[in-house]
Amino acid sequence: MSDLKHPDRQRETIDMSWKTLSSEYLFNDQWFKVRKEKCITPQGKIVDPYYVYEFSTWVGALPVTEDGKIIMVRQYRHALGEICIEIPGGCVDDSDKNLEESVARELKEETGYSFSKFEYLGRISPNPSTNSNLLHMFLARGGKKVAEQKLDGNEEIEVMLLSMEELKQLLRENKIVQAMHVSCILYALERMGEIKI
Repeated sequence: MSDLKHPDRQRETIDMSWKTLSSEYLFNDQWFKVRKEKCITPQGKIVDPYYVYEFSTWVGALPVTEDGKIIMVRQYRHALGEICIEIPGGCVDDSDKNLEESVARELKEETGYSFSKFEYLGRISPNPSTNSNLLHMFLARGGKKVAEQKLDGNEEIEVMLLSMEELKQLLRENKIVQAMHVSCILYALERMGEIKI
């Protein structure tokens, strides 16, 4: 068969990976690091400089309560200068045993809810051309309020309980602007049989 009809076949046989010739940190802080690298392509082209942003691994979930409500959060995001509607989530901590424990901890801290079931939805990249990290997505079911929020010092998070239709309306009206969160929501809705992808 022609590779034009099946372009993935051709891509699988070609190694397009760059090799790193040198790498140095220009900025190295707890939550954010920047590397400057010199690379060479398989064709021998030198790419210099190339900047890589390092963040922690992230987790996020579309949380659903025992009675079918969708839990979303509202918080101010300073880089955009807007109050955003988002899914709960955050950074994987070194003390977390696995991704499921990490997302369970983040959901409980931000919303006060614990969940009886977590379904892994996959991973996505915030921007593979610049960021080295990934967001791991979950659908959390069986949510029950068990505690008050346990927020970081600079966090102010409002918990929202929405119907499925209210969530879909927010998507239709482009009211959820965090692209990774929209991706997680769509994967979760597909898993729940609410939409077809």
